[in-house]
Amino acid sequence: MTEVVLLAGGRGTRLAPYTTVLPKPLMPVGEMPVLEILVRRLARADLRVVHLAVGHQAELIEAFFGDGSRFGVELRYWRELDPLGTAGPLATIETSSPTILVMNGDLLTTLDFREFLAAHAASRAAATVGVHQRDVPVDYGVVKLNGSTIVGFEEKPTLSYAISMGVYAFEQEAVDLIPPRKFDFPDLVEAMLQRGLKINAHVSSAFWLDIGRHEDYDEANRSFERMQHDLLPSE
Repeated sequence: MTEVVLLAGGRGTRLAPYTTVLPKPLMPVGEMPVLEILVRRLARADLRVVHLAVGHQAELIEAFFGDGSRFGVELRYWRELDPLGTAGPLATIETSSPTILVMNGDLLTTLDFREFLAAHAASRAAATVGVHQRDVPVDYGVVKLNGSTIVGFEEKPTLSYAISMGVYAFEQEAVDLIPPRKFDFPDLVEAMLQRGLKINAHVSSAFWLDIGRHEDYDEANRSFERMQHDLLPSE
């Protein structure tokens, strides 16, 4: 069975002052913490061994979730004594499955985790990154220059980017590249590329939000009422 690692140790500074009281994974969306929604979705996908990398206000997360049995999962906690970045915790977490599913603990998404893992297996890659298309409106006229000469002008364009969803599948050969110190996912991607390891992109149109910013947290709460049956089908 594929084991899951949820990264829930960050300080959530962009959501201050809320996160001076609660760790970001316990921030409520609708009537439950965003991390609870994610854990319940994992249980529904029959992904029931979940490792939680915790740090900031870890005791509150552990007190709320306990052993995970009331959510239908087995939770195992791994505390960071010092910040290890976004990828560093994976070097300290002991898992037994050859493939691990790794996610940020502040995601609100309808991504089909089983479909994601199947696509990763079919790709035969060392890692798969969930990718979402994000349109970013620019509130200004954008000038195109050639030196000091204006060669174009675009009024308030919308730029489109392929962005990481904060959802990953890793084989052990990828995890083995992570040192037990502060290490971020861009560092891991660079290390994998230098060694010629294949990294697959799983492009998804599923509903997705990272609640790390105030505007995205507000959007998550506005969206939850209409998305509740998609996020938690049996609720």
